Amino acid sequence: MLLLFFGGKRFWKRFLIAVGLVGILALLWGPLANLPGNPVTLVSRVRKLLPIYSVDTSEKKVALSFDATWGADYTDQLLAILDQYQVKTTFFLTNKWISKYPDKAKKVADAGHEIGMHSATHPHFPQLSEQVMEEELVENRQMIKEITGYDAKVFRPPYGEYSNTLIQLCDRLGLKVIQWDVDSLDWKDLTAHQMFDRVTKRVKPGSIVLFHNQGKHTAEVLPSLLRWLQAQGYKVVPVSELILPGDTYVDINGVQRQRPQ
Repeated sequence: MLLLFFGGKRFWKRFLIAVGLVGILALLWGPLANLPGNPVTLVSRVRKLLPIYSVDTSEKKVALSFDATWGADYTDQLLAILDQYQVKTTFFLTNKWISKYPDKAKKVADAGHEIGMHSATHPHFPQLSEQVMEEELVENRQMIKEITGYDAKVFRPPYGEYSNTLIQLCDRLGLKVIQWDVDSLDWKDLTAHQMFDRVTKRVKPGSIVLFHNQGKHTAEVLPSLLRWLQAQGYKVVPVSELILPGDTYVDINGVQRQRPQ
């Protein structure tokens, strides 16, 4: 009776074929959306946009990054270690931090490190209106410029939270949205040994590693990690030197790639 009700065996055969086709289209959606001139790009608004988690490169380059929001107890020590190993990195600064430690912010910039944006007040961006998002970004960029003289080009959203609206807004403002593919978990107060083991097992060419300037054991692990990276042939660079120029896209895994010509 059920087979008769639903149209018999022919109905179910067609139904299964349709389900299979939908599954195949779902798998192809991400790659197709990144092809130039493909009709899928016309409806890309419904596809979740991604920030840059890592970079597709054959060069042994990685970027170390430090988020600064809550304190500055270890900042001088971090800068001294980075200088000792002749390494330049990216510090993502909030206005909350800059306002409290303007001399530290200047010192980071004077040491030759890249200054990235991390918002004015460290909010949850997906909960904000687009207007408030823009205010957070504009105020952050202005304060960085006023205090350090640096014209920031990269932005890391607080808590790693983002939305299509935020990424599209940053694109209009000329900002690259940066995440990470290797989290040191220094914010969880891992020991230096635990962080070293964690980072060295995950890092690869094109990786962006997340640290915090106020990580309890970050300064402790940094020398051994830099020695290991250099021994493995890695060059540590600021984020803006790692990311690719020109016509690029971010794939479904958050990897920035050069668009095929």
